[in-house]
Amino acid sequence: MPAPRLLVVEGNVAEARARQVEFGGEAASEGYARLLREIAPTAAVDICYPADPGANLPDGASLEGYDGIAITGSSLNIYNGGVAVEQQIDLMRTAFDTGTPIFGSCWGLQLLTTAAGGVVRRNPRGREVGFGRRIQVTEHGRDHTMFAGKPPVFEAMTVHLDEVETLPEGAKLLATNDHSQVQAIEFVAGKSTAWGVQYHPEYPFREMAAIFRRLSPSLVVEGFFRDEDEEANFIGDLEALERDPGNAALIWRHGVDGAVISKDLRTAEIRNWITHQVLPERAKRLRG
Repeated sequence: MPAPRLLVVEGNVAEARARQVEFGGEAASEGYARLLREIAPTAAVDICYPADPGANLPDGASLEGYDGIAITGSSLNIYNGGVAVEQQIDLMRTAFDTGTPIFGSCWGLQLLTTAAGGVVRRNPRGREVGFGRRIQVTEHGRDHTMFAGKPPVFEAMTVHLDEVETLPEGAKLLATNDHSQVQAIEFVAGKSTAWGVQYHPEYPFREMAAIFRRLSPSLVVEGFFRDEDEEANFIGDLEALERDPGNAALIWRHGVDGAVISKDLRTAEIRNWITHQVLPERAKRLRG
C-alpha cells in the first residue's frame, strides 16, 4: 500500500520566512511538515509556496493525489489583497473541488474562510499573542472529533491581528474565547471538509520565542510589556519551557495548563485531523 501523501501550504512570502529564521525560528511550513511526519511517520509530506512570485501551484489533479492539505500561519492580511493573497485563495478554491481534507492554522483558518465566502477583518480588540486564554469548545465542538482528548476549556499558542468576522455558509463554530469569537470551525466547501483553528497547535515554545523576538519592540508599544527587559524575560521563560516543559514554577507563573504543556494535547487537533479525516478519507478512496 502506498504511503499517505500530505501537502503543507506555506502562507508566507519568502522575505517573511527568512525574517523568522533570522530571529531563531524556522519557516512555518518546515515546522508543520516535521510535526506531520512525527504524527504520521510513514507519510510523504510535500510543501508548496503559493505566496511566491511565479510559484508552480498544484492543479486539481495534483491536489487530488494528496490525502490531506495543511495550511500554515502567515504575516499577510487577507483584506490587503495582492497576488500573494489571491494565489492562495485560488489554490484553496481548487482544493475544495478535490474532496481532500483540509486543516488550517491561524492564517489557514482565515484563508479557508475567505475562499468559502466568509469575511475576515482586523480584530478591533487588537492582537492576541502568546497564549490564547480560556478557549472554550462550543455545543457543536463538545462531541466533535477535532477536540477528542482535549479539555473543554484550554490555552493555546497564538499570534494574530485578524479574526473571522463572518463564517462561511453552513460552518459550525467549534470553539471561542473572549478575544476572538471564532477560534475553531468546521465547514464543507465543494467536496472537501475543512477544519480551521485561529491558534497554532503546531507551534513549540521555541517557535513562539522566535516570534516574540521578531515582533520586538512593537509588543512593548502595544502594551504587552512595560519595557524590553520584561519582554526579554518572557522570551527566556518560553525558551526554558522548551527545554523543561514540566517546570512547575513557570507553569504557575504563566497560568498555562496541560493543553499547552503536553505536546500530545497541544497538537491534538492536528492529530485528530489525521485520525478522523485524513486516514478515513484515504481508506475510502483506496476502496473506491
